[in-house]
Amino acid sequence: MTKAYIHPLADVHDDCEIGDDSRVWQFVVILRGARIGSGCNICAQVLIESDVHVGNRVTVKSGVQLWDGITLEDDVFVGPNVTFTNDPHPRSCVRPDAFARTLVRSGASVGGGAVILPGVTIGERAMVGAGAVVIRDVPAGATVVGNPARVIQHDKA
Repeated sequence: MTKAYIHPLADVHDDCEIGDDSRVWQFVVILRGARIGSGCNICAQVLIESDVHVGNRVTVKSGVQLWDGITLEDDVFVGPNVTFTNDPHPRSCVRPDAFARTLVRSGASVGGGAVILPGVTIGERAMVGAGAVVIRDVPAGATVVGNPARVIQHDKA
């Protein structure tokens, strides 16, 4: 194993965890307390807040923000410009006591440009189609598309 690579133009707080063999590219911001596993690829222009946990072998493509309360388990793929949200009733200058918890289970993939509303769980090995708007939990092995996202296929294996 090799130590994580952090591009010189990334802004990574000293008080966060980044596992071996992970790569953090230019213009990434990782705040204090964030936890990133080993073998991850965090592409350019990603923001990761403090209360975020990223498992092992996760890919987060460019233009993604991971807000407080988001967990990506092992082997998750997050496509470019996916939008996660963590506050169901956002107001300027009003911070909730706690943010909604969003969970993307092991092996799930989220296609580019999808929108994930706060508090949902995307099941193990599920597939969220590009541009889908996920407003409720996605079952394990399901493929969802559309706005709102609906199941179009379910892998029973």
